[in-house]
Amino acid sequence: MYLLLCPCIKNPELRARGITHQNDLDVFYQVLLRCKTFKISIKMLPCAETIFLGPNHEPGHFIGRLDSPDFSNLISKFEDKIRDEWKNEGLPYAIIGVDSSPVCGVRYTWYGSVNGSDAKIPGRGFFLQRFPEILAYDVFEAACWKVYLAAPLFSEAECDFNRKLADIISGYAMQVHLPQDCGDSEHSRTISIQKEIFEKNLQAIDNADIVVAVIDGADADSGTSWEMGYAFAQRKKIISLRTDFRHVGYNERVNLMLEQSSVVVNDISSLIQALPCPIPIRPFRDM
Repeated sequence: MYLLLCPCIKNPELRARGITHQNDLDVFYQVLLRCKTFKISIKMLPCAETIFLGPNHEPGHFIGRLDSPDFSNLISKFEDKIRDEWKNEGLPYAIIGVDSSPVCGVRYTWYGSVNGSDAKIPGRGFFLQRFPEILAYDVFEAACWKVYLAAPLFSEAECDFNRKLADIISGYAMQVHLPQDCGDSEHSRTISIQKEIFEKNLQAIDNADIVVAVIDGADADSGTSWEMGYAFAQRKKIISLRTDFRHVGYNERVNLMLEQSSVVVNDISSLIQALPCPIPIRPFRDM
């Protein structure tokens, strides 16, 4: 398995002049680090826009710059070459593009205004449109790979489930912080140890891109609820797993503050689908 990456992820100098900020560089680095950490092979797409317009080109829309037969022919040549390579190497699992790019956008692309329409339109850029059969993720989605697993951990059954869940999530190229592995499962703790555990877990939430919370039970665990609230205040993505079929109200599966601050799923398969960019290096097989 391998990923096909937009070339500017590895070489940001290929991008149009003045559009790359530190936040972009940080995200590009995280995608490459994720691939390195989990030994995911990568291949780079050719940078059609820079090849056509030249290095250090001005940013702009597709219309008026790239909507020409010459550029379309260049894209067709690149597509033919890539598809020939696929015959020997197999298909990539996914393409990692860069949203808003007129060529390599995934969810949005700067197409240009037509008769007063919005210049940014939904859909893939001109190059990525050529590969509709391949999954595509925006680089900001692919950079979300550090998970904090918030869950009750006071019984052997709970700890076993947490380990199982962490192992499943890590099978999608996700780095998982499991609080019970840093001492947060001892029944007897001094004040100093409590403070140390608190600081470790707080830092882990700060460093996480995603919080996965287990909210089973008649009422969600108080520590898990606090972790969710803190993560929400930090604008983290929160996915809540509730396998418990009981509802706390007619229209509520769980406390409304938890439900409204997270994406609530009812099984592990749905949890995987809710992850921003799950890369199946060790896929979960539901028995």
